[in-house]
Amino acid sequence: MTADSILETGLATDTQLSVQPVEAPPPEVSPAQALEDRSAFAFLRVFRHRNYRLFFIGQLISLMGTWITNVTQGYLVYSLTHSPFLLGVVSFCAAVPVFFFSMLGGIISDRFDRRRLLLLTQGLACAQSLALAILTLTGVIQVCMVVCLALFQGFINAFDIPLRQAMTVDMVGKEDLRHAISLNSMMFNLARVVGPPVAGILIALVGIGVCFSLDALSYAAVIVCLVLMRFTPLAPRKHADPLRAIRQGFVYSWRTREIRLSLFLIMFCSAFGAAYLTLLPAIARDVLHQGSEGLGFLYGAVGAGALAGAYTLARVPDRHLLATPVTAALGFGLSLIAFSQSHMFWLSMALLLPCSFSLMLLGGSTNSIIQLVSRDEMRGRVVSLYAMAFLGMMPWGALILGFVAEHAGTGIAITLGGSICVAAALVAGYDRRGGTWRLKAG
Repeated sequence: MTADSILETGLATDTQLSVQPVEAPPPEVSPAQALEDRSAFAFLRVFRHRNYRLFFIGQLISLMGTWITNVTQGYLVYSLTHSPFLLGVVSFCAAVPVFFFSMLGGIISDRFDRRRLLLLTQGLACAQSLALAILTLTGVIQVCMVVCLALFQGFINAFDIPLRQAMTVDMVGKEDLRHAISLNSMMFNLARVVGPPVAGILIALVGIGVCFSLDALSYAAVIVCLVLMRFTPLAPRKHADPLRAIRQGFVYSWRTREIRLSLFLIMFCSAFGAAYLTLLPAIARDVLHQGSEGLGFLYGAVGAGALAGAYTLARVPDRHLLATPVTAALGFGLSLIAFSQSHMFWLSMALLLPCSFSLMLLGGSTNSIIQLVSRDEMRGRVVSLYAMAFLGMMPWGALILGFVAEHAGTGIAITLGGSICVAAALVAGYDRRGGTWRLKAG
């Protein structure tokens, strides 16, 4: 299916639903033009945009703190309970609001000023980390409190993620969208490389409470950078009522084959594959016999592989973009199965590299496809479906795999997840038979 037919299908869908389309400016550049430059450092051209430079600086500092908290929270929960299942429960609560509320976040993203809304979500996230720090430092922290605060953070993320993803095109324009998506992934995974080892060291040196405090402090950077950003005011937009807007987003995504196939893959691989991250504290302690430092280095290996995947994503040419999610899902599943059989620390670290590399390629290529294919007025809602499939499905898988790990062992749980990822990749590849594997310009 060509990009022309995709757009025609989407327009026909809107007509059938009797929804008045949103007035949107014509594309500034076609996807093919946006992807012409394939030099090794072509993605750095995105820094010519002042707003993106501010965004990058603030997000990088904030994400460092976020990864410190992710490692510290898992270590805290497992230290208090020694239960892989409760690790899955906390992960479930932190992400399940994204599953239920991200579409509402996408609607809001399509209607209102994204920068102002991000200031609100980041301020609330700072308050959540500060509460976690105070409860820990005062010695009254309990698992139920961690669960409640994780649930609150998940609710914030349900609105924050679609806002941040959809605002990317506002900062850089369509000509640099692919490069910005790749660089966003590199930024996220650079923080993942540095944050977890630092967290492991800080836990051992200064304690859990200080780690949570540093995360709360890191939000100041992103808030200041958001305040300094300047955008051209947008013209008032006309919108359908919320329920019709939600239905319109689902129908458009389902009838656009490239979006549907990519979301299918990311949904299954996130639910049953990416959930292995919630079991890393149990693997580090019970299988590899490591403390907080070892756990930090395992998370660091995940970040290193993902960082390499993000750079590779920037180098993927148009003609291979649609095939990338299928290939990455297959590699991810096979790597997970191999990782589940390891009982040596350094071997496990090495096997985490292809796991995270493949998952990064899967998530990044999916994000690129849906943002390049989606019409401007649908972008917030389609991105919210991406958030629902990627982050929203992860807690359900974490809960299931945590239950399996509790009763059958972590190795069997991860093997099961990897096998499902392989099966999903094979089904997706079979579904594309007879269709084009090339993303063509409109």
